[in-house]
Amino acid sequence: MEHLEQFRQEARDWLEENCPPSMRTPLVPEEEVWGGRNAEYLNPESKLWLERMGNKGWTAPNLPKEYGGGGLDRDQTKVLHQELYRIKARPALNSFGIWMLAPCIIEFGSEEQKREHLPKIIKGEIRWCQGYSEPGSGSDLASLSTKAEDMGDHYLVNGQKVWTSYADKADWIFALVRTGPKEPKHNGISFLLIDMATEGVSTKPITLISGKSPFCETFFDNVKAPKENLVGVENSGWTIAKKLLQHERNFISNFGLAGGGTGSGADVVNIAKKYLGEANGQIANQAQRENITLHKMKEHAFGLTLQRSGDEGAKASAASSMFKYYGTEHNKDRYELMIAAMGNKGLGWTNEGFSDDEQAITKAWLRTKANSIEGGTSEVQLNVISRRVLDLPN
Repeated sequence: MEHLEQFRQEARDWLEENCPPSMRTPLVPEEEVWGGRNAEYLNPESKLWLERMGNKGWTAPNLPKEYGGGGLDRDQTKVLHQELYRIKARPALNSFGIWMLAPCIIEFGSEEQKREHLPKIIKGEIRWCQGYSEPGSGSDLASLSTKAEDMGDHYLVNGQKVWTSYADKADWIFALVRTGPKEPKHNGISFLLIDMATEGVSTKPITLISGKSPFCETFFDNVKAPKENLVGVENSGWTIAKKLLQHERNFISNFGLAGGGTGSGADVVNIAKKYLGEANGQIANQAQRENITLHKMKEHAFGLTLQRSGDEGAKASAASSMFKYYGTEHNKDRYELMIAAMGNKGLGWTNEGFSDDEQAITKAWLRTKANSIEGGTSEVQLNVISRRVLDLPN
């Protein structure tokens, strides 16, 4: 324990010296940092914070130091997160590359791929998006049709992806492509990295009812992808695809914790007190107070479960579906409770009679519906849990 306390003091000293003042304030959504070739920083201190954390390797503290990561063990990583939380530090970098791709490159990638891509991911120099779903292949992902034809030194890629988050802003995409027969459908799939600046790659935004959308359609029209961008073995990409989904589901499960995922940042207790009134420090409406109390108890228990899983060193596995399912459904419940407490103020869409905060909550409530679709629908998660975790008969 002594070495951990020493590390805690070192981390605390470094953060005190290097975390800019404005990076210790509540995050403004417009100032979220995703990095990339064309990154824009509304707040100059956001860029400074990313540079310092990236150079330290602490945007990905548990990745190996030889590839630019922090090289911290599980306990040290936990201490670092505690110290970041203590000073209310904003995330230095949001990154699909860190959350999903990097662990798969570590496990399945070549040494050349690790040295080429991991340092750029960790420093936020390259922004990644995910090319999985297709118009005819959503929950049945393995039926995908995007084809990568072997042309000797490169693949020629043709097809379409859909619901590609931030594809219009990404520099590279990690995509599932068909390099072999379609039957059996899980075979013949490969995991390919494609530079979005390559000729023949195009994107088209998808508009959502919430008024905001990260989603795009992505098109590949005779796109040349070098052979060295194939991760793992040709026609064995389904194994990588499943592992990446487990990492993604681990990430999405954090949406179930207040402040752990996308949304308005509003707290259900404060919202209820504001719109339902307060008596002796409590929510005035008894029925809503009981509903919210139960919700917060479940949230605390869920947080402890995630913490225990992390402390035990649990790796991405089929059990990730349990966390993803519970976390996303819990996040939806949180916003349902807020909307119920707000009454007709929960219908805000424009500035006519509704504040910016009220509109943000309404739109975040709509956005939560996508949480139980992205990364695999809740129905798919229940199937995975029953078959892969509980080993129930089909």
